Amino acid sequence: MHGTNRLTPEILLRAYAEGLFPMAERRNDPLLYWVSPEKRGIIPLDGFHMPRRLARTVRSGLFTVTADRAFADVMTACAAPAPGRPESWINEEILRLYTALHAGGHAHSIECWQDGALAGGLYGVRLGAAFFGESMFSRRRDASKVALVHLVAGLKRGGFTLLDTQFITAHLARFGAIEIPRERYLLKLQDALNREALVGTVRRRLSVQNREVSPERR
Repeated sequence: MHGTNRLTPEILLRAYAEGLFPMAERRNDPLLYWVSPEKRGIIPLDGFHMPRRLARTVRSGLFTVTADRAFADVMTACAAPAPGRPESWINEEILRLYTALHAGGHAHSIECWQDGALAGGLYGVRLGAAFFGESMFSRRRDASKVALVHLVAGLKRGGFTLLDTQFITAHLARFGAIEIPRERYLLKLQDALNREALVGTVRRRLSVQNREVSPERR
């Protein structure tokens, strides 16, 4: 891990292409450091698991789902304290950098709305056929999960081959996330960077068809 002073969006994109991403120790810490985990979390797009109850929620239309409508609001919500998570690695510098990436078309958000209010969502970075999931949040039950379902459906339709979660949690493992060694991850990353995916997929192809909402069978 290396401390750094001032990054640019261009440097940040080059770092992602090398398998690195930045974090802060705390929300109020101005410094960032580079991370390259020995074990990298990914969700194989062809192995995405969806619990039956969540599939029913997606089909019910409980949430209105959009993309890139409230990127800054999603980031701010991800950085805010939440039950069981009083601190955050998203500081002001992270907010500045990823907002700039979004303005340049390299970062995207998925939003879930309920009664006109932002209920949950996620954001991440796109390079080639790789999508790097950064963070998610929920203010209503299942909101971030529904956002993830729509993201995965759009990535699959658009020809993406890699969904990077950086780390793995019990929550993500429920959806099929696995850990792979850094060397294997870098091979997958290079392959994804050498491919082209539909840029508009994340923004425009949000409709999840019934056949795509296939609950896991266990």
